Amino acid sequence: MSVRHKDGLGGRAAIAGIGATEFSKDSGRSELGLAVEAVRAALDDAGLTAADVDGLVTFTMDTSPEITVAQACGMGELSFFSRVHYGGGAACATVQQAALAVATGLAEVVVCYRAFNERSGRRFGAGVRHREPSAEGVALGWALPFGLLTPASWVAMAAQRYLHAHGLTPEAFGHVAVVDRKYAATNPAAWFHGRPITLAEHAASRWIVEPLRLLDCCQETDGGQAVVVTSLERARDLPRPPAVILAAAQGAGRAQEQMTGFYRDDLTGLPEMGVVARQLWRTSGCGPADIDVGILYDHFTPFVLMQLEEFGFCGRGEAADFVAGERLPLNTHGGQLGEAYLHGMNGIAEAVRQVRGTAVNQIPGAARTLVTAGTGVPTSGLVLAADG
Repeated sequence: MSVRHKDGLGGRAAIAGIGATEFSKDSGRSELGLAVEAVRAALDDAGLTAADVDGLVTFTMDTSPEITVAQACGMGELSFFSRVHYGGGAACATVQQAALAVATGLAEVVVCYRAFNERSGRRFGAGVRHREPSAEGVALGWALPFGLLTPASWVAMAAQRYLHAHGLTPEAFGHVAVVDRKYAATNPAAWFHGRPITLAEHAASRWIVEPLRLLDCCQETDGGQAVVVTSLERARDLPRPPAVILAAAQGAGRAQEQMTGFYRDDLTGLPEMGVVARQLWRTSGCGPADIDVGILYDHFTPFVLMQLEEFGFCGRGEAADFVAGERLPLNTHGGQLGEAYLHGMNGIAEAVRQVRGTAVNQIPGAARTLVTAGTGVPTSGLVLAADG
């Protein structure tokens, strides 16, 4: 597929089911147990059984292999299985892989899943530890010796440049945190249910790595999330209204690195998301004005602002005012800052609920949702729509 032309995937597959575990800080069970629970919940939601599944997709970082999940769930033979690299950048690409398999006849029902004990087990915020030598790790060798050891420190470099270039203060990032927590406060599934915040509280939270404060950083969560992808025709015969996959895209920019792309010409944008944006708009035939809800990957607040600008919702440096004015309903589940950090998979589920009309914080008339995956790394995105 060329990044310069509309592709042929749009509208050929749909999400027919979603399922999740509880979101906690100490699940008390294995990551495999979380994965199986989420997969079974998604199949129940779709009105399907394990016997219907012939494909599985997950992240390279997931510790529960496809064949092990299949065995634990009671699935039969698999004709398609796949994994997507680059951490949170894989989220929407798992659905893209599933849709490709369905559209080409490689599989009929594909389940995408992600499960981890990211709080009680391996904590990403603890930084790089015991990393095996690899070609992709070379880039980190230019950053780690100087103290850039964690995702927050890597993002802080770009965030500081963004503020400087546009004459802004760290309060600009606070608007994202406030909006996310507003929606989380009314979402019973969210960790921060009942706990909204103010800009003043954002500004009073402790520094993590300047200019990022605690409330600019996503949570650490134990849990699992799964989605079921099948053909649009089959989805129409199932109990839930289908979420049509109008477009799905992956993107990597020139000189792309994983979170440490400090030698690009400009640190104030996210070129990888620009690639995704162009492809999503081409294939879906939509533009910013056609999107009713934005579910934007919010591991760190500055990158939400940059994503809005890459997608053309506002001009460069204008995203903070765009968010403050609530011109687009944003992360209506509370996002990864407010609901849970599930590597973006819970955001896909929220996008499905919005087009179904079943979200806790339902946006009236929501017919099209934009979903994005992790940024600062090769990434992905989706445009989902209500059927008809």
